[in-house]
Amino acid sequence: MLRPLSVILSVILATSAFAAAPLDTSNEVIISVRDQKLMLLRNGSKVATYPVSTSRFGLGDAWGRMTTPLGYLAVEKKIGDNMPVGAVFHNRRLTGEILQPNTPGRDPITTRIIWLRGLEAQNAHAFKRCIYIHGTPEEKNIGRPASYGCIRMKANDVAELYNQVTVGAVVQIIPDRLPKAEKAKPRQEMSGGVVAVAANVVPQPQITTTNAADVTLQPPPKVTAAKAAKVTPHISAAMLATPPSSSLTVEQMRTAGALAGARQKAKLASRKHL
Repeated sequence: MLRPLSVILSVILATSAFAAAPLDTSNEVIISVRDQKLMLLRNGSKVATYPVSTSRFGLGDAWGRMTTPLGYLAVEKKIGDNMPVGAVFHNRRLTGEILQPNTPGRDPITTRIIWLRGLEAQNAHAFKRCIYIHGTPEEKNIGRPASYGCIRMKANDVAELYNQVTVGAVVQIIPDRLPKAEKAKPRQEMSGGVVAVAANVVPQPQITTTNAADVTLQPPPKVTAAKAAKVTPHISAAMLATPPSSSLTVEQMRTAGALAGARQKAKLASRKHL
């Protein structure tokens, strides 16, 4: 059963010796041992799911057992910024070698290292045991327990995950299936990162032209006498009294003409009733 972050955070505050880097609760990684999958959440919504491999030796945090710890952990360090996919690490240092997926006879740590620190007593040794989320050339084994305690991922997957999690991101390793989570909605952005919503937009006149002297305007919209009184024009009275000039747009001239005609009809109609 999954415990809410608020519960585990209260435990961490009570045992703050386990926490080193400030926690980033907006980013959360959940790793399911049963599903052999990793799910990335942002603000509670699912961003991505990846296949992984946990330990072939089972679960736990005992020294020398090469098991995968359970519970809440956090990203303590990230190693491998901008390194090539397949780059080989030894003792967290690059060797200069780059391996292709499923290179025979090779099983080093590759591509990226996401180093985890335990936040609970049940995983307090994780950091000193060097429990990582990392890449592996043995991609054919991803999807079933195959590691020596770490969480293995395909090279491209771990590079993608690395770019999306921050130091301090919460990682939960669970024995059960991944929980259901709603997929994050794509952000709708325009240039400058601002979403533009147009309300009550007046349609622009449709103009077809072949040259500067040949301009065809669509007929102006019909405005009845009843609607004329309700329309709030975007043109001042001075504009209506002034003959059209180059300072007025085509739409303003069309609207002014339509309003003036409707008012004239209303005036004539009122005189007939007298």
